[in-house]
Amino acid sequence: MAFVLAVRNEEADLAATVASIRAQRHGSGSLAIAVAPSDDDTLAVARQLAADDAGITVVDNPRSWVSHGLNRAIAATSAEFVVRVDGHCTLPPDYTSLAVEALDRTGADVVGGVQSATGAPGTQQAVAMAMSSRLGVGNSRFHYGGSAGPSDTVYLGVFRRSALDRVGGFDETLLRNQDYELNWRIRDSGGEVWFEPAMVVTYRPRPSLRALASQYRQYGTWKRVMLKRHPRSLRARQLVAPVMVVGVTGTAAVAAWTEDPRWLLPAVTYAAAVTVGGLAAGRSAPTVSRIRVPAALAVMHWAWGLGFLFGRPVPPPVAED
Repeated sequence: MAFVLAVRNEEADLAATVASIRAQRHGSGSLAIAVAPSDDDTLAVARQLAADDAGITVVDNPRSWVSHGLNRAIAATSAEFVVRVDGHCTLPPDYTSLAVEALDRTGADVVGGVQSATGAPGTQQAVAMAMSSRLGVGNSRFHYGGSAGPSDTVYLGVFRRSALDRVGGFDETLLRNQDYELNWRIRDSGGEVWFEPAMVVTYRPRPSLRALASQYRQYGTWKRVMLKRHPRSLRARQLVAPVMVVGVTGTAAVAAWTEDPRWLLPAVTYAAAVTVGGLAAGRSAPTVSRIRVPAALAVMHWAWGLGFLFGRPVPPPVAED
């Protein structure tokens, strides 16, 4: 079993993530941490963890992008199964044992579970609630659960190394959407991606609406890039946010031009749906979090939609290896 991480600016969370890896009941195996140039002491934390545990290897990720770092980490390991881990997450102790059992039972190439978002009361918890609602993420089962079975993609993923070798690993020209794209190529090559809801991973989302907007703008931008390369991977849910942006802004512009308030109905309907739906999604949270859920939903929708329509992808960085 090989665990791989690609991290940047994860000084605060890295030790907890690694501790959850080393606590796996199935065995912790080897761990490769690819560290990108950071603004904090992530590299020092990673090196100290490696000094304390001979099973941990630290590799450089000079190009910074997650896809490049993951490929370098994978190359530094050799186990049959590769466990992708995120620096913002905590694995439950039975995560890998459930994964191996599911891989053996289904014959799938990849298995993954639920991204259980959680955060401190306030904006971070509101973001977590938005990311766990259908209004926020559509029919992506890995955000909120569902029945086990084949899936377009999964959160993180435990991979057969043979599948990664077959398709060539992560696409290093993608800043975002690299997981979905990899799972698409695995499925397109005849493999199966399996959703196993018992595998629940705790995820800590962005703590501010500004950071959330940046994240989802990138998601939308790079989804468009990925769809240009793999148009057959398109799913209807991926067009909802762009269509909403065009519809709401277009009808609002007509309302301003014609001075006919009836054209504002789509905007009013959207605002009402996000407000009511957001408050419903956050009903189990304290008030300080619940009242922020509608704003988090709106940021996710608009940032993703605008990124998809107008975002400019940056070229892959070049660095001396």
